[in-house]
Amino acid sequence: MTDSKYFTTTKKGEIFELKAELNSDKKEKKKEAVKKVIASMTVGKDVSALFPDVVNCMQTDNLELKKLVYLYLMNYAKSQPDMAIMAVNTFVKDCEDPNPLIRALAVRTMGCIRVDKITEYLCEPLRKCLKDEDPYVRKTAAVCVAKLHDINAQLVEDQGFLDTLKDLISDSNPMVVANAVAALSEIAESHPSSNLLDLNPQSINKLLTALNECTEWGQIFILDCLANYMPKDDREAQSICERVTPRLSHANSAVVLSAVKVLMKFMEMLSKDLDYYGTLLKKLAPPLVTLLSAEPELQYVALRNINLIVQKRPEILKHEMKVFFVKYNDPIYVKLEKLDIMIRLASQANIAQVLAELKEYATEVDVDFVRKAVRAIGRCAIKVEQSAERCVSTLLDLIQTKVNYVVQEAIVVIKDIFRKYPNKYESVIATLCENLDSLDEPEARAAMIWIVGEYAERIDNADELLESFLEGFHDESTQVQLQLLTAIVKLFLKKPTETQELVQQVLSLATQDSDNPDLRDRGYIYWRLLSTDPVAAKEVVLAEKPLISEETDLIEPTLLDELICYIGTLASVYHKPPSAFVEGSRGVVHKSLPPRTGSSESAESPDTAPSGGPAADQPSVIPTQGDLLGDLLNLDLGPPVSGPPMATSAVQMGAVDLLGDSLMGGSGGSFTPAPSTTAPTNVGAPLGSGLGDLFDLTGGVGTLSGSYVAPKTVWLPAMKAKGLEISGTFSRQVGSISMDLVLTNKALQVMSDFAIQFNRNSFGLAPAAPLQVHAPLAPNQSVEISLPLNTVGSVMKMEPLNNLQVAVKNNIDVFYFSTLYPLHILFVEDGKMERQMFLATWKDIPNENETQFQIKDCSLNADAVSSKLQGSNIFTIAKRNVEGQDMLYQSLKLTNGIWVLAELRIQPSNPSFTLSLKCRAPEVSQYIYQAYETILKN
Repeated sequence: MTDSKYFTTTKKGEIFELKAELNSDKKEKKKEAVKKVIASMTVGKDVSALFPDVVNCMQTDNLELKKLVYLYLMNYAKSQPDMAIMAVNTFVKDCEDPNPLIRALAVRTMGCIRVDKITEYLCEPLRKCLKDEDPYVRKTAAVCVAKLHDINAQLVEDQGFLDTLKDLISDSNPMVVANAVAALSEIAESHPSSNLLDLNPQSINKLLTALNECTEWGQIFILDCLANYMPKDDREAQSICERVTPRLSHANSAVVLSAVKVLMKFMEMLSKDLDYYGTLLKKLAPPLVTLLSAEPELQYVALRNINLIVQKRPEILKHEMKVFFVKYNDPIYVKLEKLDIMIRLASQANIAQVLAELKEYATEVDVDFVRKAVRAIGRCAIKVEQSAERCVSTLLDLIQTKVNYVVQEAIVVIKDIFRKYPNKYESVIATLCENLDSLDEPEARAAMIWIVGEYAERIDNADELLESFLEGFHDESTQVQLQLLTAIVKLFLKKPTETQELVQQVLSLATQDSDNPDLRDRGYIYWRLLSTDPVAAKEVVLAEKPLISEETDLIEPTLLDELICYIGTLASVYHKPPSAFVEGSRGVVHKSLPPRTGSSESAESPDTAPSGGPAADQPSVIPTQGDLLGDLLNLDLGPPVSGPPMATSAVQMGAVDLLGDSLMGGSGGSFTPAPSTTAPTNVGAPLGSGLGDLFDLTGGVGTLSGSYVAPKTVWLPAMKAKGLEISGTFSRQVGSISMDLVLTNKALQVMSDFAIQFNRNSFGLAPAAPLQVHAPLAPNQSVEISLPLNTVGSVMKMEPLNNLQVAVKNNIDVFYFSTLYPLHILFVEDGKMERQMFLATWKDIPNENETQFQIKDCSLNADAVSSKLQGSNIFTIAKRNVEGQDMLYQSLKLTNGIWVLAELRIQPSNPSFTLSLKCRAPEVSQYIYQAYETILKN
């Protein structure tokens, strides 16, 4: 008879009867009763009242009965913690049972009972099981440590279980190794800072040996762990790749994808000239192709991953176009993915094949798929120039079919083709105009209107066509209204005599009758342009358009590199980093590919912005005179009132409040700018504070030399300021900040009565004295002025953070400009932290506040770096040499009391340094990195 009998009962006093059966002397009856209890529990009945009776059944040698009792325990221990303690003795006893299955069962159940009271009793049995002679028990115990860590992390650390887990990585049994790796990875994920999986070549060798012999899920854990390892050079990377490659022929697709992830990551370190590199590329294609013969759901996951791989290394699958051709019975989600990859792989060699295939798809019945196929033809034309003509004629054939949605998609892509190849295919415009009436989708209508406006001079009845759209202007979508407005203005500029009424009509519709702010604004701009300066209007509206790029939907390179590190996970299916969709407290560590070696390409590290010295830092938009620049217009441009000098930070270095607030220090209390007029007393003092010679790197040398000063650049060009040209830079000397200006008079009249004022800014920078130009400035004359600054002005967070908006007044007018100041002018002289304080603070700042940057092409050694940075008040607290690379630990302090801690990794042979910054206000990190780069490279 089947087990269904346990689920059917008609008795009234069920609990009472079960209680009697559980206490029966007959073993068989007991077992039946426990099965009934489990059946009741499974269907949701509350049988917690039987807890003591079920626990009594634990004292048995029958493995089946024991499993059932343990199942019951796991379910009810949380609601009956006091009763659950009764079971502890049995656990302890079972952990010493001669049968390894029972020992493992006991330790597995212990890990599943999430009750704080019980956990400390479980430590001893768990410790014995971790050192058990049977590998089955050890592998179960390894996973139990991860479960226990989730319940009570402190307990696991105090009991030394983590060290035991690390020892298990060297176990002789591959399954134990795999479970130890899985447990450590799980724990490391919830504690990203703890360097639990401290991988070195020896432990990697052990993992690779275990890889061949453990189960498929064990292999996945080991491969994922290998993917987080950073080989020390390309030879080690190659040897790991050689030992991982056999996993590509595994039957489990998850193992294959994990192996692909490891290989894709380590290929970054191999030189493209190596023979092995070519061999590896060839080996990667077949397993990816094999994944496409699985069921549709697996195919979809494989295709999403292949999409990333093709964007990173198209050469892997460039000869495999045919596998991505759509089959008639593929589900729509697979078809659309395949189509995407086909376009990515399209090249001159295979374009004929691809086009024939796409034309076929455009006659399918599935509307979504047909639309995507028509778009794909357009994307091919833009990607492969030689095929553009064939693509256009294919699109025209499709337009002739007169199928509504096909025609509309074709018109949208032909617009893009016109943008890519101007003056080449405009002969098709007549055919397009024939289909005007059938367009009902906003995107297609907008595209057609754009074509008519752009080529109005070639279309005889352009005004009639556009007028036909005007009749229902208010019913159109915003996208169409905006296009129509621009198209009619273009038409007017090309044929002003015939279309005056039309343009007036559209301008009044857009401005007076519309409630859409975007449309109104654009209407008013055109109206003013046309009424004040038609020549300027022509230059603006009919300007040369930039050609559109080939692939518009490529994933941004730094994100792509991060996603490659997540191949085979959900992130690779969503094409989003885990931080975008994983909620909760677990710190998601940002992964990035290793830097490329032996090749001219260098992998861009995440979060870095190329900073080409100070000149490149100028903001691209200089506000013109008359712009409403924040509060500048309301400023009284008299001589600035010097505020009372603020007292220096009252807190001594040792007990400094490390600014738990936001960037600006929240309330005024913790915002203590350093006084900028008096030099700090400790400037010449030696830096070592009893830490021995090791940490006293330069003994005070260089502190008085002053920080790096960028060359002057033009901040306000003469043409924007009625002949006044202002160029300048910022400097910090012995604790005082100054703005060094050159004022040049390029006008024909004398300039006098100068004054200067700053808008509120992120760090409260303000002039500490009036702008003094002693004699009137004659035409073609220049004057150099050093304006002292302090940091006691009003504070307002700017975007970007180091943006400074300035107003300068003279006898002619008031002029406005903005500039970016380098952050190192705000690094104060008492920014050297005590060593113990540094360690405590580094641990205390949460890991999500840590950011990493690459400083490229810097050939200085550690000592030169240290003294150069110290000149700009970035102090080295300690220096270590780890595996041949120098690690500098540094601190700096900003004028508003924010501390920034840094770790700078320097490899003697590698011109790229790795900079890790930790700070309670992570928004400053990007600007600190720019300061580092500027100082080190100049």
